[in-house]
Amino acid sequence: MKDYYNVLFICTENAARSQMAEALLNHIGRGRFKAYSAGSQPSGQIHPMALAALAHAQIDAHGLYSKNWHEFTKPTAPEMDLVFTLCDRAAGEVCPAWPGIPTLAHWNIEHPGLTGDAEAQQHSFNHTLAILRHRLDLLIALPFEKLDQLALKQHLTDIGLSPRKETL
Repeated sequence: MKDYYNVLFICTENAARSQMAEALLNHIGRGRFKAYSAGSQPSGQIHPMALAALAHAQIDAHGLYSKNWHEFTKPTAPEMDLVFTLCDRAAGEVCPAWPGIPTLAHWNIEHPGLTGDAEAQQHSFNHTLAILRHRLDLLIALPFEKLDQLALKQHLTDIGLSPRKETL
């Protein structure tokens, strides 16, 4: 059994969903997970409403920054155990070869805040964080030590299809 699992969350711009997933899993992961995030075409900044959603949920965003996924292919990069794409666009791209043999899964979550006034957009970011919280709670509850690669892959896929919860 591993002491902890390295997890990489990917969105094309690495500006919202993947950043929120990184911060949230590091917050709730109980020392069993070390989360990272990256993008194929990073925006270079984190969306202010993503940061506001994290602050509202009292989740530390210190140290987050938008980065390219190639940072995790370098010889000095941590070896990932799990890699999640969080948007269909990133899932459709040819990903780099990750060191080791991580289990890959796709958890599509719509890009938050694309319509409405500022209040509606912030609600969308808060809702995205709630979806991530639900899925990551399910991830944390998995009995990793009892699952082979195929069973783990199926559980991760099922989590990505899980019903969306409204509350944190």
